[in-house]
Parts: sequence; C-alpha cells; structure tokens
Amino acid sequence: MPIDFGAFGPGRPLVLIAGPCVIESEEHVHFMARAIREAAGDFVFKASFDKANRTSGGAYRGPGLREGIRILGGVRREGFPILTDIHEPSQAEVAAEGADILQIPAFLCRQSDLLIAAGRTGKIVNIKKGQFVAPHDIHRAAEKVASTGNHQVVLTERGSSFGYNNLVVDMRGLKVMRDSGWPVVFDATHSVQLPGGAGSASSGQPQFIEPLARAAVATGVNGVFVEVHDRPEQALSDGPNALRLDLLAAFWRRMQAIHSLVSAW
Repeated sequence: MPIDFGAFGPGRPLVLIAGPCVIESEEHVHFMARAIREAAGDFVFKASFDKANRTSGGAYRGPGLREGIRILGGVRREGFPILTDIHEPSQAEVAAEGADILQIPAFLCRQSDLLIAAGRTGKIVNIKKGQFVAPHDIHRAAEKVASTGNHQVVLTERGSSFGYNNLVVDMRGLKVMRDSGWPVVFDATHSVQLPGGAGSASSGQPQFIEPLARAAVATGVNGVFVEVHDRPEQALSDGPNALRLDLLAAFWRRMQAIHSLVSAW
C-alpha cells in the first residue's frame, strides 16, 4: 500500500526505510523486500536505479531509469511503498510512476531545479541533508519543494564531513532540523560511511550503526533509514556500511522500544 505523509507525523509509529543501496537484479530486490517485511513488518522499500555519484567511474551504477522503475514498479505491486533517488529534473516524472517517495541525494540537496521538479510530482520528497550543509540551513531546500504547493517533505540526516574520508553526526542537528517544522529521518548506515575510504570506493564502520540509531531515535526522529543487504561483503554498492539482513529484526525491535519509551514521556 502507498505510504501516507501522515505516517511521518508526531505520535505515529517509527517509520522504517530499508533496502539495498542499488538494484542489483530484479530477483534480488523482490527477495530483499519480502525478507525485510518478514523481519520488521511494514516498511518503505528503498533501492536506487542509478548511483550517479560513485567514487570510481568504473563502479556499478544500476540498471538505469526505465528498467529500474519497471523493476521497482513490480515490487510496488506486491504492496510495498517505494523510495528511490532522482539525480536530474527530467527523471522526476518517470520515477514518480514507480515510487511513492522521491529522494534527493545529499550531494544534490541545493539543486533548485531538481527540488522543484520533485515537488511538482506531488509525491513525498525525502531530502538528504548534504554533508556540507548545516542543520539550520537545510529547511531552505524543503521550502523550494514547498514552493510548488507540495508540502510533503521529509528531511534526512546522514552525517557531516569531518576532515577527510570521515563523517560525524551532531545529534543536536536532529532537533534543529525537526524544529524547522519538517519530519526528520535518521540515515544510520550512510552516517557510518567512510567516503572514499577504500581508495576506489567508500568504506564504513557498521559496528556503529546501532549506537547512532539508538541515540537518534532517543532524540525523537520520525523514522530510521538503513541500507540492508543479505551479503554485504558481496554488495555491488555500499556494502561496507550496510546492515546485515540477519541483524535487522533484533535491531528494529530495539529501535521501536526506544521510540515507544520516548513517545511516552
């Protein structure tokens, strides 16, 4: 079933956004969607049809727009809400045919034409806060989307650049972002990424996924974003910072428990 923007509202259950970084095959995305639902219940399935910002020009990017949206459309017909990235304004309308949430990548969060094109589709728009953007500035990106009349905007924290090949999460920023009036999601897996840390690819520190997610949920975020893979060591993109599928069920139970406690305060 399509997800309603109200699912990100105050007093609602914590939203889970989960899936592999990129579409590796049609068979794999269907397998992952079913396995994640079995482990965690209702959630938003995420996967990219194109990873246009890979570290190396020779890295796997995905099946492309048309084929990727066809594949995601099949997953959506099985009842899964879908989130996927767009990188260019021309992709917005096509991607909206197979997705419930259009995501603006962190590196592109200030691109006005892209934000406006996403807003005009009428879909929920998830804006990843750029590693170079202060928490108190990202609301301006949301306002660009809202200028189209579409106020269904979510802001996602995914860490800030801290020197070279490293990211840090300022938990104060989650409250700052939320106080700007938009729902906030915490990206627990990109926040532990080490950009370019493997030379021709990014590395990561997955042992810190849960500690950071626990802290973020305790601040009162509306959702958690995690890239999940059944075999991270073989993933075609972002495997080093992905959560292993077999760890998801216990991880999500703990996140829900923290959310319930915080909501009761």
